[in-house]
Amino acid sequence: MLHRKNASLLLCTILSLAPAAPAQAQDDAKQQSRAIFRQLIEINTTDSVGNVTTAAQAMASRLLDAGFPTQDVIVDGPNDRKKNLVVRLHGTGSQKPVLFLAHLDVVEARREDWTTDPFQFVEKDGYFYGRGTVDIKDGAAILVTNFIRMKKSGVAPSRDLILALTADEEGGSFNGVEWLLKHHRDWIDAEYCVNLDGGDFMSDKGKKIYGAVQASEKVYVDFQFEVKNPGGHSSRPTRDNAIYHLSEGLARLSKFNFPAELNEITRSMLEKSAALEGGPLASDMKAAAKPSPDNAALVHLSENEFYNAILRTTCVATMLFGGHAPNALPQTARANVNCRILPGEDPNKIKDTLIKVVDDPKINVTFVEQHSADGELILPEKVPPSPLRPDLMKSVETSAAAIWGPLPIMPVMDTGASDGRYLRTAGIPTYGIAGVFLDLDNRRAHGQDERVRVQDFYDGVEFNYKLMQAVATAK
Repeated sequence: MLHRKNASLLLCTILSLAPAAPAQAQDDAKQQSRAIFRQLIEINTTDSVGNVTTAAQAMASRLLDAGFPTQDVIVDGPNDRKKNLVVRLHGTGSQKPVLFLAHLDVVEARREDWTTDPFQFVEKDGYFYGRGTVDIKDGAAILVTNFIRMKKSGVAPSRDLILALTADEEGGSFNGVEWLLKHHRDWIDAEYCVNLDGGDFMSDKGKKIYGAVQASEKVYVDFQFEVKNPGGHSSRPTRDNAIYHLSEGLARLSKFNFPAELNEITRSMLEKSAALEGGPLASDMKAAAKPSPDNAALVHLSENEFYNAILRTTCVATMLFGGHAPNALPQTARANVNCRILPGEDPNKIKDTLIKVVDDPKINVTFVEQHSADGELILPEKVPPSPLRPDLMKSVETSAAAIWGPLPIMPVMDTGASDGRYLRTAGIPTYGIAGVFLDLDNRRAHGQDERVRVQDFYDGVEFNYKLMQAVATAK
């Protein structure tokens, strides 16, 4: 039997050492996540000269070294440079799997445009610099780190957790998610998906403002406006000019607005944003979010380019082509019109509306063709919003509170597009949850000197781990 004094000393020693284990685990995760992040940034995965397969294989090696069996770590795809990584962490099977998604490819970056080498991982002034630090190799590094942590914990989740790191989200001919759904849906089939490429968490001058759950996104569709004409000698012009027809039609388009339409996501987004904003803008948000929106409030919000894009489908001319010689009447004039369509809307109806707006039978309006990795024509489709899940929203709120304290979490609709559209169309609800704070007025994704704050990255690792644990056991 221990002497009471010795027993007290032993108890004090145990208590003093108790926090060390989780603290050490976090330090290990911090070092590992930084090493993984660096490795990913320094593998060029651009469409032009990069190699996504190299990055997928590098992450596969790390997961295999962590104890994942070879049959649960798959590197595959339709192109030697564009292979995807799919990993499965097995659970008890009492619930359906959850998919965690990020893409490995990045947009192009030229060394002469940057103050650092975009394909070198640089830490300076409290930031990590490099192409993909925001979009979205930070997310890929976070997921690989936390799948390794989940595996090494030895705890079997109540459901399988699936990791997919994919190709060609940013452009190219071999989109990874679309290919996986078509050829190997069973590898990634899930009750729902958590996509780290969406739902940005925002801060302003270091102050944490809100976290987001992207439950919806607008649908990207390009249209071609084209006018054909026999042409002729420029010394004998006529009013029947292909460039004039096209420009006058585009001028009519520039004055047109699609009607404002709110859904469950955007209505909630406005309501929660009003609580953060205050002032006249908040009043307009509240009035616009009512079951019968106030028209004056909609007009006021539409004057802001962000809220205008949230409220309605938008279509804008982005590229022009015309003529064939400086001394000849144009035989062809063509424009690309890029539309971001509200979820659930039929792209064919948008096309019909554009034909009415340009109001000129000589302007031929067609969809710009897109093809799958197999060369098949992809027709534009409706993309439904994902229903808000109270269980997931609660998991996000509690995981965020554990890192940052009470934090507003709002559902959002992104005006851009991600691979979530393929999953939603295939019947897999998808929720963008980045978990890494970005500067509200200086995001830099796709831009010069892309960067993420060092501490925000490490906080994102811990947030995502807590969310992953919550999702793995949520009822």
